[in-house]
Amino acid sequence: MKFVNMTRGVALANNGKIATSPWLRLKGLLGTKGMEEGEALLLRPCQSVHTFFMAYPIDVLFFDGNYRVVHLCSSMPPFRVSRFVMRARFVIELPAGTIERTATQVGDLMSIETAE
Repeated sequence: MKFVNMTRGVALANNGKIATSPWLRLKGLLGTKGMEEGEALLLRPCQSVHTFFMAYPIDVLFFDGNYRVVHLCSSMPPFRVSRFVMRARFVIELPAGTIERTATQVGDLMSIETAE
């Protein structure tokens, strides 16, 4: 999957995966050693995330049902819990620094493109 910030005209990730089952959402990025630029994990449904037992920080974008950013966490360190975002319908976890590199802000519109 490819995640594109349509407002900024920039790709957030070219190698995205999706976690929709309870087990996959709970596991998330646990057990990984890091994320490369261009990687991402979409968690649906999701209104809060944690970084317990992770060894690296991540950027987290929270989206409403219209694919608009409603909250973001830049470089969320290990062993933290994000706030509960009532309006969020899904979350994308990205390598730390992606939010800054892409200048993504609350209100930006995103698209999801699937590989053919």
